[in-house]
Amino acid sequence: MLWVHSKPPTRFEGIFIFGIRLPRPRTMDSWVAYRDFRFLWFANFCAFTGQWLQLLSIGWLVKELSAGSGVGGLLVLSASALNTLPGLAVNPLTGVLGDRLDRRKLAIVVQSIAAVLALGFAFLVDSDYIRPWHAYAYVLISGCCLAITQPIQQVMISNTVPRGALTNAYAINTLTVTGTRIFGPFVGGILIASIGFFWNFAMEAALYLGVVLMLIPMRTPYTSNEPAGPSRRITPIADIRDGLLHLWRQQREVLEIALISVIPNTILHPLWFLLPLFTVEVLQAHADMGGYLLAITGVGGLISTLCIATWGFPFRRGRILVATCILGSLSTMLFSQCSWLWAAFLVLAVMSFFQAYFRTTAGTLVLTIVPDQYRARTMALLAYERSSLIGVSILVGILADFTSASIAILAIGALGLSLSLACLATLRRVRALQ
Repeated sequence: MLWVHSKPPTRFEGIFIFGIRLPRPRTMDSWVAYRDFRFLWFANFCAFTGQWLQLLSIGWLVKELSAGSGVGGLLVLSASALNTLPGLAVNPLTGVLGDRLDRRKLAIVVQSIAAVLALGFAFLVDSDYIRPWHAYAYVLISGCCLAITQPIQQVMISNTVPRGALTNAYAINTLTVTGTRIFGPFVGGILIASIGFFWNFAMEAALYLGVVLMLIPMRTPYTSNEPAGPSRRITPIADIRDGLLHLWRQQREVLEIALISVIPNTILHPLWFLLPLFTVEVLQAHADMGGYLLAITGVGGLISTLCIATWGFPFRRGRILVATCILGSLSTMLFSQCSWLWAAFLVLAVMSFFQAYFRTTAGTLVLTIVPDQYRARTMALLAYERSSLIGVSILVGILADFTSASIAILAIGALGLSLSLACLATLRRVRALQ
C-alpha cells in the first residue's frame, strides 16, 4: 500500500519564543511523508556519489597517465568534461522517452548498464594496459547513460510527491548532490592516495547497482495520464517539435531560464575540472587534498539546500537566479587568487553555496510551472547546455596550459560575471518569476 498524503503531516504549526510564534522548520517533511520519494532520494544519493567519484578519479587518473606530456591541463579538463558530449545526441531522445515510457523502468535499465561499464573499467585500470584514451572512451560511454538518467531522475521528483510539496522535495533531493560531493571525493581522494584507482571505480559500479535496487520498489503515483499532444502518436521528431513549440508559445520564461543556466552549468563549471591542476600548482598538494577541496564544495551546497528546504525562497525566484549567478562568478574570481589552503576552502564553500542555490531554484521553478506531460522534454532541454561544456573545457584547458590554472579560473569567473550582468539587463521574464 502506498503511503500518500495530500500534504506532509505536521504535529504543530510553529514554535514560540518570547511569545512570538515562528514558522515550524519543514526541512525533511517530504522525505518523511512520502515513501516513494524516499526510495528516489536514496537512488539519487547513490547515483551522484558514483558520479562525483568518477569526476575525481578520472581527473587524477588522466593527470597521472599524461605526466610529462606538456598538455596535462588540456587532457585533464577534456577527459573530465567528455561525459557531457553525448548529450548533444542523447538529450532530445531522453526527453521523448521520458514523456512516452515508464520513467522508472527506463532509469533501472540504464543504471544497470552503467554499473557493468564501471566494473569493467575498474578491472582495466587495475591492469597494465590502461592508457589515457581508455579513460576517454569510458567517460564518453558512461556519459550516454548520464544524459538519460540525470534528467529522468529529476523529473521523477514531481511524480513521487504532490505539487504542494515540490519545493521542499526538490531542495531535499539537492542534498543528494551536495551531500555526496562531501562524501564521494573525500573517500575517493583517500583511496587514490593510499591504494590506487581500482576501488574507486569498483565502488562507482556498486553505487549504480544501489540505484537499481532503490528504484525497483519505488512507484510514481503523481504521474499525469494526460496525452502530450497529437504528436505523441506520430514520431519522436514531432514530439521534440511539440515540446519546443509549447515552450515558445506558452512558457517562454523557461527558455530564458535555460539561457541563464549556461552561466553556472557551462561557463563556471570547468572550475571543478581544474581542481587537480590548481591543487598541485598553487596549493602544492596531492590527490587526498584535491579530494578534500572537491568535498568542501559540498558543504556550501549542503547549507544552501537546507536553507531552502527549511524556509523556502525569501525573494522572487527569478531575482534569486540572477543574483546567485553574479555572486557565484565573483566567488570564482576570488578563488583564483587563493594561495592559502584555508582561504581556498572557505571561498569554494561560498561559491558552491550560490551555485547550489541557483540550481535548486531553477529546478523547482521548472517542475512547478511545466505540465507533467512536457517535463522530461523540458528537463532534457535544460540539460542540453551541458553538452557544450566539452568545448568550453577544451578552451579553458588550453588557456591553463599556456598560462596557469589561476588565470584560467579568473577568466571564466570574469566571463560569468559579464554574462550575468547582461542577463540582469535583458531577461525580464526571468526577473518577474515569483
